Amino acid sequence: MALLDDLYSSLALRLRPEEVAELVRQELAGSLDRREARVLNQAAHGALTRQSWGVSSMATEFARPVGLANQMHTARQLFPTTAAPTDAECDDPRAVTAYIVTASRAIAKTPRESDFKADRLNREGRAGVGLGELSKRQYNKRFRLLLRMERKLATLEREIRKREYTLVSKSRLATRISRDDFVADRDSACFIAYLTARANLRSVFTNGPQARAYDDVAEMLLDRCRGSATANWWAVAHVHPTAEVLGHLPHEYLGRLLAAWFGLLTGISGLLREVWEKSRFDRATMIVRRGDDSTTWNATAGAWNKAREGWIEVLHAAGMDDTLDHLCPGKVLRLMAADVAAWHRASGGGLEPDTAVWADLPPPWEVLDGSASCTRPEVEAACRRHGVDPSKKGWTQPRPDRVAEPFRPTPELVHGVEVGHPGLALLLRKMGVFSGKKLKLPTS
Repeated sequence: MALLDDLYSSLALRLRPEEVAELVRQELAGSLDRREARVLNQAAHGALTRQSWGVSSMATEFARPVGLANQMHTARQLFPTTAAPTDAECDDPRAVTAYIVTASRAIAKTPRESDFKADRLNREGRAGVGLGELSKRQYNKRFRLLLRMERKLATLEREIRKREYTLVSKSRLATRISRDDFVADRDSACFIAYLTARANLRSVFTNGPQARAYDDVAEMLLDRCRGSATANWWAVAHVHPTAEVLGHLPHEYLGRLLAAWFGLLTGISGLLREVWEKSRFDRATMIVRRGDDSTTWNATAGAWNKAREGWIEVLHAAGMDDTLDHLCPGKVLRLMAADVAAWHRASGGGLEPDTAVWADLPPPWEVLDGSASCTRPEVEAACRRHGVDPSKKGWTQPRPDRVAEPFRPTPELVHGVEVGHPGLALLLRKMGVFSGKKLKLPTS
C-alpha cells in the first residue's frame, strides 16, 4: 500500500515518467510477464535511483501560489485579540477570508468596502463605534493592511485557479481522483500514475509536434487493465476518456463526468475572457507580442481544449452528441512565440490551419454566456472554409484513437531547449541562457 500511496501522491507532482515507472515496476513485481517487464523497464531503467548521478535539474512539482503568511505576521501584531490562521492555513482562501471578516469587524470595516477615501471612518465615526481611543494613524495602519490583504487574497484565488487549470491542461482530471478510487485496483492505479507523469512532461522548443503522453509503456499498462476483472474504469476515465474506457461506465458516472467537464468549461471561459480583455492578441496569427500574458493564456487555453475534448467524448459515450447541434464552442488557440513562427516559415511551414478556424468563430466565453451562437453546423462550415477536417482535428467529435508512441527518455530542458546533462542544465539556467534576457556570466 505504501507504493500505491506514493503513486497517488505523484498525481499532483511533476515526477519524471522514469521515476513513476520504477515505482510501478516495484508495485507489479512478480505479476509481470517477460514482455511486460521488458516494456516497463524501458522507462524504469532511467529512474534517478538507478543512475550514477541520481539528480535532475527539473522541478518535481508545479509552482504553488504564494499565500498571505507575510501579511498575517503583521496582522497578528495589529489585531492581537483576533485569532489568526497558522502559516500553513494562510495558503487557504477560506481561512484567510474568515480572518479578514473577523479582523474587519474589530475596526468596524465592511469587508470588500476598502476605498481609502470613501470607506474610512473619521474621528466621530470611530468614536461612535467604540474606537475613540484608537488614533487616526493606528486606524489607518489597520485599514491599509486589510485593504492589502483583500487584494492579495484576490490574487491568491486567481493563482489557485490558474494552477488548477494548468494541471487540467496537462493531465485532465487526475488530481480529482479520490484516494479510495485510486487504490481500489493496482493495475488501474499504475496506468493512471504513469500516463499522468507522461502528460505532465514539459513542452520542448520545436517546430514539430510535441511528444504524446500515450506511449507503448502506457499501452502495456492499459492492456493489463483490459485483462483485469477489477479494473477501475471510473478512475481511468479521469485521465484517459476514450470511447473504449467510457464504454465501461454506467450513465450515472457519465453524467458525473459530464458535469465536471462542463463546470470546468464555464470556469475556464471566465479566465480566458479576463486575459483576452487585458491583452492585444491578434486572432488571425496568435503570435505573441511584448506585454502579452502568454503564460496564463496558453495554460488556460490548454485547459479549455482538454476540458472541451473530455466533454465531447462523454457526450458521444452517453448518446447525447446531438447537444453539439445547438452548443459547440470552438477550440482555443495558444499563442506562438515569434521565433517559433519564423522557424515554421523557414522550414516551409506556416500557421497552424486551426488558427483560421479559431479566428472565424466567436470566442467561447461569448458562446457560454449566450451572447453568441456556435453550433456544430457553424463549426463545420468554418472548417470547410479553411480546409480543415473537423472530424480529424477534434472540432466537432472525438479525435480518432492515436497509436501508442515509442517510449522516449525524458530530456533535461532549459526554457524548453533540450540539453545533454542535468549539471549543464543547471549552469545554463543560472546564466540565463535561452531566457531571452541578458546573460549572467560566471565570475572568477
